[in-house]
Amino acid sequence: MNILVINAGSSSLKYQLIRMEDEATLCKGVCERIGIDGKYSYKTADGYKVEKEVELFTHKDAFDVILHEMTKGEGHVIDSVEEIAAVGHRVTHGGDKFSHSVLVDEAAIDAINEMRDISPLHNPPQAATIRACRSVFGEKVPMVAVFDTAFHATMPPKAYTFAIPYKYYEEHGVRRYGFHGTSHRYVSGRVAELMGEVPHRLITCHLGNGSSLAAIKDGKVIDTSMGFTPLDGIIMGTRCGSIDPSIVSYLAGLEGMHESDISRLLNNESGLLGVSGVSSDCRDVQAAAKAGNKRAQLALDMLEYQLVKLIGSYAGALGGVDAILFTGGIGENDIGLREKVLHDLAYLGVTPDLGANDCRGEEVCISGADSKVQVWVVPTNEEIMIARDTAEFVK
Repeated sequence: MNILVINAGSSSLKYQLIRMEDEATLCKGVCERIGIDGKYSYKTADGYKVEKEVELFTHKDAFDVILHEMTKGEGHVIDSVEEIAAVGHRVTHGGDKFSHSVLVDEAAIDAINEMRDISPLHNPPQAATIRACRSVFGEKVPMVAVFDTAFHATMPPKAYTFAIPYKYYEEHGVRRYGFHGTSHRYVSGRVAELMGEVPHRLITCHLGNGSSLAAIKDGKVIDTSMGFTPLDGIIMGTRCGSIDPSIVSYLAGLEGMHESDISRLLNNESGLLGVSGVSSDCRDVQAAAKAGNKRAQLALDMLEYQLVKLIGSYAGALGGVDAILFTGGIGENDIGLREKVLHDLAYLGVTPDLGANDCRGEEVCISGADSKVQVWVVPTNEEIMIARDTAEFVK
């Protein structure tokens, strides 16, 4: 059984074809600059690779190119669309309507699009992408929507409710939803396999350009750091994370900033970039700090401090912690950050294994044999999680 996994943005489309019998990737690539000029890449498991500039006016054009490469191109991996059992689509926001993955029909697409008010940059293009995909692959190919917010649906009201007038939740859905759910779900399941049991109290740390933590009790999320939008939580590449809400009205009045200006400032000009003045990429900030840039060092110190503080907060919410897990581009590869965090968590009984921690992108336990808390690095694989969910609908 082959499952095609789609992760679409407003001007991009990432794809991966996965053979479910052994969960092997047959081909993958990305279509970029859709609606601008267009280019795409296509790579197969046996090493064939092509990159081309091509006119991609719409997401439908992108699907036409992908289908051609997979079935008729020089590096084709299947002979026809009939060899694709189903298509799984990553959808950013499921709101209160979707607490699990769903088989796509017109009603589901409409519901995804209706959440444009709370996810204007993601849900509308993702709904349009699903429609474009159906027009190319045909309605006989089942399609499944997998929601980034769904894994966090188990949070209790005391964790997801904001302390503002309750009518804004009732009338407009203003509450904590959480994101990166597909990643948190994958790594929490994978670490249970590695440990041989579901950890009773687990904290997962997805750290990348966007970062979030989740407190997971017996396999179910009880709290997470991102909120109504992916802006909340710890400092990120260009996002500010949690700040005093009064800063928004203060800056608006002080500098005459409009809503769009504030949104751009907090989402695109803040975080590591805003504090360091160097870059949103943690590696660039680290290089600058090593060269003596004090603001770059401050940005790194803030990241480590906020991470330790939030892990401590979640340990309190969980009544202790049995395992901590790092994933995402930074979590999987930043040896120094992990070492500092583990050192500062000694009060929880964490003892690091510095030799084991000297790794990048590997599944490994980085805590010592005498540590009261197991600490793991587990590379995330959201595509496999989406493919597994999708396969469940067509077995």
